[in-house]
Amino acid sequence: MLSMIGAYGEWAGSQLVSDPPALSLRRDGWPDLETWRAQALAALHERLACPALPTEVDVVVHAAHHEDGLVIEELSWQLPYGPATRAVRLCPEEQSGPLPGILALHCHGGIKYFGHQKITRYGQQHPLMTAHQAQYYSGRAWANEVARRGYVVLASDAFPFASRRVLLADVSPELRRGVVDPDWEDHEGIARYNEWAAVHESVMAKSLLSAGVTWPGVFLAEDRVALNVLATSPGVDASRLGCGGLSGGGMRTNYLAGVDSRIRCAVSVGLMSTWRDYALYKSNNHTWMTYIPNIPQLLDYPEILGLRAPLPTLVLLDEQDDLFTLPEMQRADRILAEVYARAGASEAYRGSFYPGPHKFDADMQQEAFDWFDRWLR
Repeated sequence: MLSMIGAYGEWAGSQLVSDPPALSLRRDGWPDLETWRAQALAALHERLACPALPTEVDVVVHAAHHEDGLVIEELSWQLPYGPATRAVRLCPEEQSGPLPGILALHCHGGIKYFGHQKITRYGQQHPLMTAHQAQYYSGRAWANEVARRGYVVLASDAFPFASRRVLLADVSPELRRGVVDPDWEDHEGIARYNEWAAVHESVMAKSLLSAGVTWPGVFLAEDRVALNVLATSPGVDASRLGCGGLSGGGMRTNYLAGVDSRIRCAVSVGLMSTWRDYALYKSNNHTWMTYIPNIPQLLDYPEILGLRAPLPTLVLLDEQDDLFTLPEMQRADRILAEVYARAGASEAYRGSFYPGPHKFDADMQQEAFDWFDRWLR
């Protein structure tokens, strides 16, 4: 297979010289699981360069709705930088005793104008989100669906999506290229904004690295704040927390669940392959949000999620997903299976492949929800 970088591909691939990488559990010689995890996590944290964020935030409840058997609350909280984070919290109208909680992580989808709306539904749904859910989620709002099964679900806007997006009015005129901030009803304006935001990713990535932080580090820090909000929400059993998401939500699941042991059950969808796949074949399909400097020689991409072993983990993949090559998705699945086997927890890992393109459809959602039920209920 030809590489994306032509004659430089063979050289770039040769930089991934060690398989297993230096801090892989698949290497022999680790005295025990905790020694391995401590060393690997320390190296990962150093390279993530997360911004320092408060462990607690003031949560404002703006509104509450009763829809289709759910209580849906509109929330916000303010971080030390940027606009306030908007979120929704969903739970069954009738519940007895504390419920398990799920942090529902929305996808990227090339759409930065929207965030949690991609996986939730309440009030008057935007037509663009109706189309988005039809394309990727079998027309379902999966956060609502899993809440109905007996969970408190929190879905918040990630950096820099929706309420957290970069406003054109806040950047210098030469960067706007004639684009203006669109209104909710301006579909063409929203499309222009999303095109602008896609190009602006390179600017954002350069600025974050120049500031000494990484994009995955920002995601991880902000998602841990959201996890704190969920864990301290009324009616939540903080000992039974899970997270999951498709695509960009799957990537955020890989990092959050790999690092934070409060996530007792994880479901990563449509975002699992190897650093070799990124390096040689598929980085052109991916956002700047994925990459961690100087980690591939220490841990392969799936091994970041594998840091959570022996805690339960489900990975769902699509065989015709053009974000990755099928052989490397299959190799990532084998790597995770081996990590869990070495952790003595083979039954706590499952990788499932489905026919079709990039998606989290109804059949995949059923397996994901059953997995949450198995380990959290």
